[in-house]
Amino acid sequence: MDDVLTETPPPSRFFYDDLDNFATAPPPLPSPFLLLNPNPKPNLLIVAISPLSRCILHHLPSKTLIGSLFLPEIALSGNPLVPSANDKSFNLYSAGDKNTCLASVQYNVSPERSRAVAKCLVGGVKPDQVVIFDCIKSQNYRGRIEVDETLAFKLETKQQRLYKGNLGVNGVDYLPSGSVMDGLGAAILTECQIKGIKGTLVATWPENGGIEVLKMVFKQFGFDVGRIEGGVSKVTSRADLDLYI
Repeated sequence: MDDVLTETPPPSRFFYDDLDNFATAPPPLPSPFLLLNPNPKPNLLIVAISPLSRCILHHLPSKTLIGSLFLPEIALSGNPLVPSANDKSFNLYSAGDKNTCLASVQYNVSPERSRAVAKCLVGGVKPDQVVIFDCIKSQNYRGRIEVDETLAFKLETKQQRLYKGNLGVNGVDYLPSGSVMDGLGAAILTECQIKGIKGTLVATWPENGGIEVLKMVFKQFGFDVGRIEGGVSKVTSRADLDLYI
């Protein structure tokens, strides 16, 4: 008869990852917070997540810094006092007649934090309409993508689709069935749907592609993007367009 006390124990039925379930859970991260001065309450909020849309937004003239959204886990060390296109920040600006708020997302927001950031942004700004510029990952697109091909699609909330006015993103096809969007852009669009806000997500591929689409959409909402010189967009609002004619 085998000695059950000295016999080699059977292998554990738990996976190594499952053993973490018995460890003490780490404390939850503090909530993101938004500082605005003054509170804009704009008609339109434009959120630039894709690199090219951030570049366009950064070169918009006549915009005024009005606040920032902070994630406690994102260190601010190394950021200059004057907002830069290369710092890690989430700055908000007023533009035009102050009925437009621009948000430049210049750090990566993890998927597990996207929902909290979206609630903080949309709930704090309280816009009537939101337009988001993001990128679609190739693995999320249902269809063949050529190497030299540029794609652009949009997703809309129910409120935007039912809106009978002209203020919307025109000339861009809807995201094909079976394709998905994730990350912060999708979380912001979801928050707009929950709150009954007109919202549109414009997704481009590749990451730095779609300049003509972005120029067209910015123009639909009152901004004209000039010709590309040295990889930098010359951008003007309609009010200042005559300075560059």
